[in-house]
Amino acid sequence: MGIVKKFKIKSFKKLNTVIQLDKVSLFYGKRQVLENINLKINQSEIFGVLGPNGSGKTTIMNLVVGIVRPSSGRILINGEDVTSMPIYERVKRHRMTVIPQRSGVFWELTCKECLLAIGELHIPDKKERIQMAETLISKFSLESVENLECKLMSGGQVRKTAIAMSLMSKPEIILLDEPFSALDPKSVEDLQNTIANLQLEDSRRAFIITDHAYRELIQISDKLGLLADKHFVKQGPVREVIEDEVSRKVYFSSSFTNK
Repeated sequence: MGIVKKFKIKSFKKLNTVIQLDKVSLFYGKRQVLENINLKINQSEIFGVLGPNGSGKTTIMNLVVGIVRPSSGRILINGEDVTSMPIYERVKRHRMTVIPQRSGVFWELTCKECLLAIGELHIPDKKERIQMAETLISKFSLESVENLECKLMSGGQVRKTAIAMSLMSKPEIILLDEPFSALDPKSVEDLQNTIANLQLEDSRRAFIITDHAYRELIQISDKLGLLADKHFVKQGPVREVIEDEVSRKVYFSSSFTNK
């Protein structure tokens, strides 16, 4: 089976640009981390960020959210310059959610309690909040663990719970940091299907996903950006990136195949 995604959104040209990084550079003290980064992500697009350890994959996500601010350049979301906008305002105004690498759940709470806790921030009506939580529990087949504390769940169940929590805010921008890390093959496949279904059910959504598990990320992405040496060495449709000679030299091994 080929590793490239089986279905594609027919055209991104007709869709609005949701996330844009315009000539972004970042320094930590005197050390430059990113240099002249340009990036555009459209509605209904899953953009995968690949790169060697320490190349800045998570930093790209942190820039979009507002955890860090660029040393130069602009961050635009839905055409609005949000470079100086605080995190809370940016997330609320542009309906953004982040699923961090290290779970994003409340370990001492049950699956359902986690959803309801997040729901209190976004859904004032208690009845509607409970209904939304129950709908998401059913959607992600979490009925068997809805009353189980997160610390007792499997890795795949924790990931699904974290994604369900993020959907309580009805987001249009979803950022996932290393979602496939430490998952068994069946859990990886379930999570890939979950992400694909989220894309298909709402054409307004845009996704950024970072991961070291490049095969799993390639299978779910529409476009890829390969970070190395402080910048994107290649961006574009998945097949174009993985077949690029420079991409293979700096990241993919010589034995890598897309079949």
